[in-house]
Amino acid sequence: MNEIFDGFSIKEIITCFMVLFAVIDILGSIPIIVSLKQKFGHIDSKKASITAGLIMISFLFVGNKLLKFIGVDINSFAVAGAFVIFIIALEMILGIEINKTTEAKAASIVPIAFPLVAGAGTLTTTLSLRAEFHDINIILGIVLNTIFVYLVLKLAPWLEKKMGEATLSILQKVFGIILLAISIKLFTANFTQLVQNYIHF
Repeated sequence: MNEIFDGFSIKEIITCFMVLFAVIDILGSIPIIVSLKQKFGHIDSKKASITAGLIMISFLFVGNKLLKFIGVDINSFAVAGAFVIFIIALEMILGIEINKTTEAKAASIVPIAFPLVAGAGTLTTTLSLRAEFHDINIILGIVLNTIFVYLVLKLAPWLEKKMGEATLSILQKVFGIILLAISIKLFTANFTQLVQNYIHF
């Protein structure tokens, strides 16, 4: 049990939380959540947030085994993940849609838990973080995001009225820039490691 907490770091937890928070972009999704509530009626905030959290934590461990099975190392995956995060950041900053999403046909689990919260970008980021941070800190970062997602789902209509479209748009762009910087850092760190692993001078 002590081994699990050996790598415990408040700094890493905050970093993991901020990275995932930016990728999930639950605040930017408030208009979508409000629209889904109007379309489908009641959304189970607790079920949606817990499901999303469990998907992310499961992928954190199962995803690595899957990579080993297909013969891909974590550094290669992290570099690929950096590209995905980079694209998400561009979408947030420029207000463009590169990844086309299909229209929602259900509510709490699909599309809110997956893919709105625990989508491809989030899962890729979660696994990419393993190349830089300890598991315990990533898990706690996921748990904190799950709590935040729950609160936003509960208060979405109220938050939309209070914050307004302009504020939500500014927040989206700010987190997009943070995400862009993170993607570059993730790419450079892991690409350097790949060069050292495969190219010997």
